[in-house]
Amino acid sequence: MQRLTAVDPAAADPKARQLLDGVAKALGMTPNMFKTMAASPALLDAYVGFNKALSAGKLSPKVREQIALTLAGANGCDYCASAHTLLGKHAGVAAEDLLAGLRGHAHDPKVEAALQFAQAVNRTKGQVSDDEIARVRAAGYDDGEIAEIVGHVALNVLTNSFNNVAATEIDFPVVHTKAAA
Repeated sequence: MQRLTAVDPAAADPKARQLLDGVAKALGMTPNMFKTMAASPALLDAYVGFNKALSAGKLSPKVREQIALTLAGANGCDYCASAHTLLGKHAGVAAEDLLAGLRGHAHDPKVEAALQFAQAVNRTKGQVSDDEIARVRAAGYDDGEIAEIVGHVALNVLTNSFNNVAATEIDFPVVHTKAAA
């Protein structure tokens, strides 16, 4: 049962309503995570802005979705696993990499390095080793891309934590992180 109440977009605070309208226009629907975040227009605004800014970065949509899947798997967030499995499919992530992503892996060695680094950032709360930095650089990532990986970890820790706390009702085809383990 959902623990935080989703806000009806029609009854939302004016700022939240504007943001929810933008989400609906972009996605063709208003996912429950956004409706639930709308209880705090400040949080919804921060998430939408952070996501938009990172989407304009160097990392491809496929890599961004694979990072999101890796964090969902690591943090046990079924809502995010479900959403990013569908979004990853739409971004062109191969079916075998959708499941592998939930386990923190990818078939492409460069993407694998990004996912391993993202897991290290998450696991160590940013206290990664020099060797971990060297490995992601050796895979071909520059400092800007490494910074974006850290940003995507932070963004996904936010959504994983939020959805786990809220027990957000999943409104995508359901993917359970425990089944992928």
